[in-house]
Amino acid sequence: MQSQDVAQRPAPLSPAGPVVDVEQAEAALVEHYPRLVRLAYLVLPPRLGRSRRVLTAHALTQRALPRNRTPAPVIPAQSTGRDGDPGYALVRLQVLRTALEAGLPLTAKAWPKRAQLPPLLPHVWGLKLFPRSGGADELALDQRLSTLSGPARAAYALRGLERLTDDGVCKVLAAVGVADPEGAVLEADGIPAQYGLLDSPEFDPCSLQARPTDLMRRRQHLKAALAAGAALLVCGALLGLPGEGWGPEGAAAPPYARNPAAQAALDPSKLTRMPPAAWRSSARTDFSVWPARGDLTGDKALLRRALAVWARPGETVQVSVTPGTLSGGPAGPPQLLYAGTVDAARVVILYDGLRVARYAEPKDGTQGAALDFARVDGAGRAEAGAVVLGRSDGNVRYLTAPWVKKAGERDLLKPGSGAMDLTLTDGVTTPLASPALRSGPCTSWNVLEVTDGARTRLLTDLGELVPARLTTGRPGSPREVSGAAALRTWQPFACSLGTVRSAGVRSVNAWAFNEQPLPDASGSAAWVCTRAETWRGGGARVLAQFHTPGGAYGAAAAQAENVPACGERDPHVLAGVLWKSKAGDWYLLAAGGRETASIRATGGVNGVQQGSLLTVPAEQGAQAQLKGTLKDGRSLRGLR
Repeated sequence: MQSQDVAQRPAPLSPAGPVVDVEQAEAALVEHYPRLVRLAYLVLPPRLGRSRRVLTAHALTQRALPRNRTPAPVIPAQSTGRDGDPGYALVRLQVLRTALEAGLPLTAKAWPKRAQLPPLLPHVWGLKLFPRSGGADELALDQRLSTLSGPARAAYALRGLERLTDDGVCKVLAAVGVADPEGAVLEADGIPAQYGLLDSPEFDPCSLQARPTDLMRRRQHLKAALAAGAALLVCGALLGLPGEGWGPEGAAAPPYARNPAAQAALDPSKLTRMPPAAWRSSARTDFSVWPARGDLTGDKALLRRALAVWARPGETVQVSVTPGTLSGGPAGPPQLLYAGTVDAARVVILYDGLRVARYAEPKDGTQGAALDFARVDGAGRAEAGAVVLGRSDGNVRYLTAPWVKKAGERDLLKPGSGAMDLTLTDGVTTPLASPALRSGPCTSWNVLEVTDGARTRLLTDLGELVPARLTTGRPGSPREVSGAAALRTWQPFACSLGTVRSAGVRSVNAWAFNEQPLPDASGSAAWVCTRAETWRGGGARVLAQFHTPGGAYGAAAAQAENVPACGERDPHVLAGVLWKSKAGDWYLLAAGGRETASIRATGGVNGVQQGSLLTVPAEQGAQAQLKGTLKDGRSLRGLR
């Protein structure tokens, strides 16, 4: 609390310095008035609101004049103030002292200080005054400063505006009565040193914008003045009665209060737009460097509707959210990725650093807007390759990343058929068949193939806004599905991707963890585990599959959710399946990873075998429990 940072005691006495009379202090105040007001504005608590902070900063600065000749305290590093003026040093100390006092909470045990009360002068009737809005950097800095205590904000402002050293800042803070100046300086160190932003219009209370107050309410208030006066008398009597006073929600703003950041998020002119070549030089390569594309990026009416629906979707809006994704409005102006016409709809794609949001409305003006959300925090170059623009007639159309040079359509069930090229128009692909919402037998699984320079990746539509990335290889070091061997690995297991539709999947990895000779000498079967990782971290799904020679699809042997098996943290896996030979004999076949030392089956089937494979005769319908031992002695339980 600020009451702990600013001591309730007089400022420490300093050796008498140069005597400053009122005229000299007034000259310093007039000459440096804009800087002193800016200093007061930065130190005042943000909870006052921008309009009241402006008026309070001017009031405190104007009241900083001494009443008579006053000795200016001698403080090294600022004893003579700006340009050798002791009058400025004296006025600055008074401004800082009263600005810090204004941040102290009002208590019932002590009379309020003058700085804690709303200023009588200057005062403006019928208008709200506030500084001009800066850019995203200034808004972010203002939000960070609001988290600091009053002394820490004063330390940051003295560093940035007055160019004082840490020692000089500590001595100035001590002179105005701060109990722990060193602590305030350390707290200010938690904010990046963006001192150049303090000179921007965002923090200039002398360059103001004016807006009217509520005109209808003003007229109503004039008519109800007498009734309000009577109500105040009654309320004053009631507040004097015993009771709890203010309720637990007294610190909350009223429901009609306007948040500046939330208001800015609804303004299409404040949308972030990245230059087309920003991704080439950026340290990050994700959605944050996508440029704004589409033929309707200048349609402010469309953008305003999209932002308004995002903040307050009506009852007729169809909202879809991937698991673990919040659907609330953006905290500030989001980034525009796309605004254009897609098939029979006008589509807007927005990004707020955590989510991608898609707004779509029919071109013919009928009702039926849609709003889709997908969580994409932590996305890298591989995961930020494409976003779904729209689906129609069983097809899907993507907006690809600016670094994608080539796009194609490939059927995972036909690894040798090659990819069919897709036309890219300003990053938008021609339609390709989507398996996401298809019903019936799985006869094909078409995926999007994107090429970035020498690297090719596969992305699959799982019915969500962002396609999932497909990889193959040992957990912890997966590879892109681009070579012939990787494509053959995925072929029998492509249709199993239907089990993770609409689950918020970020990537799916297929790993051939073992190969097992069949007991009837008909060849070898492949054991593959597929692990679907989600954007939210939890809810990962693991599926162990068994594929025999000549089979079109892999059979699901076991599955689990929210387990580390077959993942980077625990790459080990153990699974089994009842298999019937061509001669009609039944066997329990089980396999673990190459690090498995032995496997034991108990229950309906009993057997033990050294190594990573187990083959035991069994009866049809038998149930067995599997346990394994790794080469390092750790136990391994089978998936179910």
